[in-house]
Order: sequence, then structure tokens, then C-alpha cells
Amino acid sequence: MGRYRQPQKPGSKYITPAGYQRLAEELDHLWFGLRPEVTKAVSAAAAEGDRSENAEYIYRKKQLREIDSRVRFLRKRLEGMKVVSEKPANKDKVFFAAWVTVEDDEGNEQRYRIVGPDEFDRHENYISMDSPVAKALLGKNLDDEIEVELPGGKKDLLIVAIDYE
Repeated sequence: MGRYRQPQKPGSKYITPAGYQRLAEELDHLWFGLRPEVTKAVSAAAAEGDRSENAEYIYRKKQLREIDSRVRFLRKRLEGMKVVSEKPANKDKVFFAAWVTVEDDEGNEQRYRIVGPDEFDRHENYISMDSPVAKALLGKNLDDEIEVELPGGKKDLLIVAIDYE
């Protein structure tokens, strides 16, 4: 089995202002902060002599390749992003960047924020707009019932609250 991986379909190009700022700050930190430090460390390690057996040199070159790879990804990704900062006119309908509270059949409530694929975070209950739950929620109204296909099976959810903080 080779290393070939099929290319993944790129995620949606929408992002919140906070998400865009976070990615832009990461890019600045990598390019202006971390990369110059690693470049100096590579130069210092290279000056020590034989590079083929120099663990510090090998490690720093690998680290530099990883930084450059992430920088290329961030630049390309940020280039085509559409920052969504306006709140919708109809606040009783689920759109991008909405906080949606849903209730399942057992009465358990869960609150999600629908964000772009580059900013989802399970710990903050941010879900990607490309996820099955978000796809089922987008465009729905308050008190609508939806059915979501999850890995554990189908689940019925009721939209009990929508807000745009």
C-alpha cells in the first residue's frame, strides 16, 4: 500500500470575523515569529558539521518544512474566504454563524454554533457548516423538527432556540 491519498473536497469558504482573525494571527505567528527562529536554528545546526548524522539539523529541517506547509495552506485558504459579519434579517431561521439550541427525544438540550470548516471546535460546540447536523439545521425555522443521520443511527431533533450573538 502506497502513501497516495485521494484529494479531499475543500470545505466551504465561509468564516466568521473571529475565525478569520484567528487564522490570520496564526499565519503571522508562523511567518514572522516561529519561522525566523527555526531558520536560525537550522543555520546553527548546519554549522556544526556533518549534516547526515546531525539530529538537531534533521529535526529543524523537518520543522521548517512543516511550518512552510502550514503557511502555504493558510495563505491559500485565507485568499478565497468570505467573511460573514452581518446578521440575517430573519432571526427565526437558521443561517451561518447562528447559535442553535436543539432538543432530542429524551429531552436533552444541546447548543451549537454553525461556523466554517476552518473554525469548528467540539469543546466550544462550534460545528462545521459541512457537518450532517449543520446541513440539516441550515434554512430551518424555530420549532422545526429535523432528522439527522449520525454514525450511531438516525436522530430526531427539535429546534428550540436560535440566536445570533
